[in-house]
Amino acid sequence: MRPTHLILFALCLCSLNAQAAPNAPWGSAPVIAKEYSKQKVVYDVAVKDVAAVTSVLDRASHLSLLNGADPFDSKIVIVLHGNEIPFFAIKNFAKYKDLVTRAQSLSVGGIIEFRMCRLAAQGQGFKPEDIHGFISMVPMADAEIVDLQHQGFAYMR
Repeated sequence: MRPTHLILFALCLCSLNAQAAPNAPWGSAPVIAKEYSKQKVVYDVAVKDVAAVTSVLDRASHLSLLNGADPFDSKIVIVLHGNEIPFFAIKNFAKYKDLVTRAQSLSVGGIIEFRMCRLAAQGQGFKPEDIHGFISMVPMADAEIVDLQHQGFAYMR
């Protein structure tokens, strides 16, 4: 290493140590200012509880906002195919009203769309007429997710 490089390295090291607290030896995380747009995303959802579905809804909603909430440039598809299916059954509306109402409200702008695996729903005893109308039924979740990826959608779990 050249002497000038060594001096610069030592100065940087001293600068880092001057800013670091004893319990944060590397300082704080830097913030990267960045704008996102024109993203197409598919969320693969097979979860067990309301909290997990709520987390997906939070992430999808936030991603929509980061992308400018523009239905011409962005699209988010949430594919449901696990133990969360009963949450979206019409007969369970009273029990999961807050979750379902929020999900439906996210679908209004055309950016976030919900699709459900018909095969998984049938396996849990549900027919298309048993599921709320803002959710579209697809033949199979795995095939739908693969098809969306072929269309350029990024995969999220």
